[in-house]
Amino acid sequence: MGKYEIQHAITQVIENGGKAFVPYIMAGDGGLSQLKEQLLFLQEAGATVVELGIPFSDPVADGPTIEEAGQRALKNGTTLRGVLKELASFRNEINIPIVLMTYINPIYKYGLDTFFAHCEQSGVDGLIIPDVPLEQRDLIQDELEKTNIALIQLVTLTSPIERIEKLAEASEGFLYAVTVTGITGARSAVSEKLESFIFTLKKHSKVPVLAGFGISTPDQVKEIAAFGDGVIVGSRIVDLLHKGKREEIQKLIDASSSVHYS
Repeated sequence: MGKYEIQHAITQVIENGGKAFVPYIMAGDGGLSQLKEQLLFLQEAGATVVELGIPFSDPVADGPTIEEAGQRALKNGTTLRGVLKELASFRNEINIPIVLMTYINPIYKYGLDTFFAHCEQSGVDGLIIPDVPLEQRDLIQDELEKTNIALIQLVTLTSPIERIEKLAEASEGFLYAVTVTGITGARSAVSEKLESFIFTLKKHSKVPVLAGFGISTPDQVKEIAAFGDGVIVGSRIVDLLHKGKREEIQKLIDASSSVHYS
């Protein structure tokens, strides 16, 4: 497993004529004992990769839905160490790549060397760390290089072309195109700039380009997936999973498979 598994999984979907779908869920929302069943459900439903959030007390990139899920998970006693231990116990039953989304503070508290070693042991394929910008990658680079784990970069609508080029060059697994200016959360409209933004990213990126933040309906999945290589859906998935509306999650995933690669 590792960075190449993420890219391979996305490429395979594209070669089969579809687009990738990456759901985000909050580890420990509903109890950590539910994690295995939640991941198996998403795998069966057709998810390409799963982004697994770690609850944190100060989630600067997250909107209210994910923040509330994080608070529920923290109240359940969920910790980064606990998530990795739980994941390790059943990882061989999950066939799709898993990307961990966390912040630098929990990693530092864990201990860099131990964290990366436990990530590999738990079958983590990639990492998203929103509060470690490219300029501060050196904070984790030495330990990261000892693993086969991808560090996925986020690039925003406001990024200048020079920065887009650097982020596209550095990103592993896929490049995360942030579709809104602001925090995560469902939006009713899609930015008019988005198509040209994703086109620019695809021109510079050596890895697939996936769009996320603010995608909440099957129609938005279809519209945005048509621009790039796939979509990431977080807040809407978290909300539907919490409310037990799994058929709605299936509709979102199915929407991505109905978009043909162009």
